[in-house]
Amino acid sequence: MTPAAAIALLLLGGACAQVRYFGKELGALSQLQHGVRGRVFAVDSRTLYLKDFHYDGEGPAAYFYVGASGSPSAGVAGAVRLRDERGGAGPLRRYAGDSITLSLPDGKTLRDYRWFAVYCDEYAVNFGDVRIQADMEYPRPAKVAPLRGVHGVSSDPVVVVDAQTLLVPNFSYDGEAPDAKFWVGRGDKPSPQGIRIPDENGKEAPLRKYDKKTIVLTLPGELTVFDIGHFAVWCEAFTVNFGHVSLPRAALANVPPSLKMLGVSPQSKLNCEVLYDELAFEVRWAVAGDSIVLQLVAKLEDGEYMAFGVSGDNQKTQMVGGDPAVAWVDKRTLKGYAEDYYLDAKSQCAGVRGSCPDERLVDNTNSIRLLNAALVNGYSIVTYQRSLKAADELDRSVLTNGSQAIIWAIGPLNSRNEVSYHPHFTKGDKLIEFGRPPVWNCPMPEEDDAPASPPSLPAPQPVQVIKANPVPPPKPVPKAVPWEIPAIQCYEPPDGVFYAQMGPTGGKQGYSAITGHVGWGISWYINGLLIPEINVIRGRKYTFVVEGGSNPDVPARYHPFYITNDPVGGYFHKTDKEKEGIEIYAGVRRTRTGELTPTGVGRLCNWTPDSSGPEADDFPSFGAYQRSLTLVCEEGNPGVVSWIPDRNTPNTVYYQCFTHRHLGWKINVLDDCDARPDESRVVQLAVPPADLRGDESVQI
Repeated sequence: MTPAAAIALLLLGGACAQVRYFGKELGALSQLQHGVRGRVFAVDSRTLYLKDFHYDGEGPAAYFYVGASGSPSAGVAGAVRLRDERGGAGPLRRYAGDSITLSLPDGKTLRDYRWFAVYCDEYAVNFGDVRIQADMEYPRPAKVAPLRGVHGVSSDPVVVVDAQTLLVPNFSYDGEAPDAKFWVGRGDKPSPQGIRIPDENGKEAPLRKYDKKTIVLTLPGELTVFDIGHFAVWCEAFTVNFGHVSLPRAALANVPPSLKMLGVSPQSKLNCEVLYDELAFEVRWAVAGDSIVLQLVAKLEDGEYMAFGVSGDNQKTQMVGGDPAVAWVDKRTLKGYAEDYYLDAKSQCAGVRGSCPDERLVDNTNSIRLLNAALVNGYSIVTYQRSLKAADELDRSVLTNGSQAIIWAIGPLNSRNEVSYHPHFTKGDKLIEFGRPPVWNCPMPEEDDAPASPPSLPAPQPVQVIKANPVPPPKPVPKAVPWEIPAIQCYEPPDGVFYAQMGPTGGKQGYSAITGHVGWGISWYINGLLIPEINVIRGRKYTFVVEGGSNPDVPARYHPFYITNDPVGGYFHKTDKEKEGIEIYAGVRRTRTGELTPTGVGRLCNWTPDSSGPEADDFPSFGAYQRSLTLVCEEGNPGVVSWIPDRNTPNTVYYQCFTHRHLGWKINVLDDCDARPDESRVVQLAVPPADLRGDESVQI
């Protein structure tokens, strides 16, 4: 009997046939204005489904809203505007019997709201609404018993993710039987009258060996968990039950509906292109109406992100002005993220300049809708959706009528879970034709360690699905051994003059290994050394000749030097709350209005690596790396910061950049300095001109 015939028998077998299921029904929209009508369902805790939704599109400024109290009104406290089903933020279009899904804001559930409405902002008119009961039990995944049986069959409790999806955590099977299959059927126990279901790779071949592997299985066709009573590992050739769990109807009555039940058809074919083969970084996509669904896949280390988007120039790859999505999966919580970014400059996000999430620049401009995220066999997989058209002034349109330049990057997240300097990025011009007929230009996943994602990839889920770790956590990657950077001792330099210039962070053995923080790819060099610890003596005057850039209009080339008790830096862009407890000892002055202005600004000098030479990670020591650097200075004068540490200065302070985070390192403040060697270990670079003077910085 074919699987299709078996499914038909199951569905026609009396009471098991189901009425179409869309989740927990909230009710029908009140029909007040502009032909608004339809039924509203809760798909899960933060997803609404509108069935047969109508609206004539004639209202001047109608939007979807939810509210926490009172009657439907955009002016009511707690009222929140929702993006439409395509992620758009503009007024609603015309709907004629459409069925759509809507997501609540991040961190919110239906328990936080009391009504859903179609509301016109311009005339403050409710076009139609439905109430949300405070005690409503919204659909959620259900956990049943674990598998236990012969041939080593075992698992953690099986999770019914939705009406057509089973998640089997830590599944084991010895692979010794000749014809074992995943099996479902009516009744509490398996029998020959059941049907086999495809494995996690969509195959119906006899099961191979599994060792504590977490797998996701999809019921075929129109079959749902409401049509079956058990799930098993069954030997079809010898009709032997290797282990099973019952699927009690009562326990599954309130699971979420599946994509197919919501009328969203799986993509039968997808596009795929390899972006960076070394880390198996791929982008997959499908254009669906006015939006595009994209999936990013890569082998990332913990704390790394992958970014992909359209270039700032449609004809050539250009980071500045680009509109990427930045995605990652937290390997501890298994939660996925997809953030909309705007790349104002090639620098870390500082205030409203640099490589920033759209939401940091303008409220309600995150045009990316996260659909699903998972860790599969060590691969991070994030699926998201965005509109083809630019949803706001920070977005760029995705073209479907020709090739378009794209940008991508892989790098570490910083302490704010934002992008930092990326060692892997687009080199040369890379163009993609998003509107082409589906072409799969990626390797087919044949090995066990490849992600399960052939061209018939199941459609991304519009609901947040619980994901368990599909493989045991990878062994910790040995941390890079930091270069030995000699500290600048308290007796050197004799004249107390330090030269503060910019330079590269030195790869894995440099800034990040020394400090334990993620940098942006640039850092302070003091007297030619990469972020050395500086030892100073209280009561002695020190002078810092600063060459970190002086033009605030170019954030990537503007690094005011200052000394503070803050190990992070970037004081200028901190919130009032973040500034609490922070002191600045040198490098700023206070204006008459009370505003702090940096004084440690001057021409830009960069220790520049040889573009044709080895990578920083290839050098065995900082000394070898340093000899490959060339100091390149722009025209202009350096700045000067003078500082006398006193008895009130803490034992440890930091030299930092006033506008960017994590560019500097430690200053150890001592009461005296006993050692007096014959000569300094630091080569003096230059003597400041006799006419170079600077006012002392104020102490705050």
